[in-house]
Amino acid sequence: MRLWSRICLTFILAGAGVLILARISQAAPPDSAGDLFKSKCSMCHGPDGKGFSAIKTPNFTDPKWQASRKDAEILDAIKNGKKDTMMKGFSDKLKEDEIESLAKYIRSLDSSKK
Repeated sequence: MRLWSRICLTFILAGAGVLILARISQAAPPDSAGDLFKSKCSMCHGPDGKGFSAIKTPNFTDPKWQASRKDAEILDAIKNGKKDTMMKGFSDKLKEDEIESLAKYIRSLDSSKK
């Protein structure tokens, strides 16, 4: 009986190991900039970045809006928010590389580049 118990235990542990490895390999990759935008920004800026006129959020797809903003301004708005608006800063909620990837993503929404 002891041999049989050891064999069963070996198969159980091996099966558990396979399940753990399978789970790890299926883990989602880190958020892409698009996923980050959807989770942090889309509620005010829309899932497509076109904004909502009712709450006066900008249309990031508008080439005129894109041309009128420097990269530093977009980064600053994400980090520190915009005074006298609903836009609050994310410097305490996001890492620097996440903020930079969001700014690049916002630039990628420019409809004149599509």
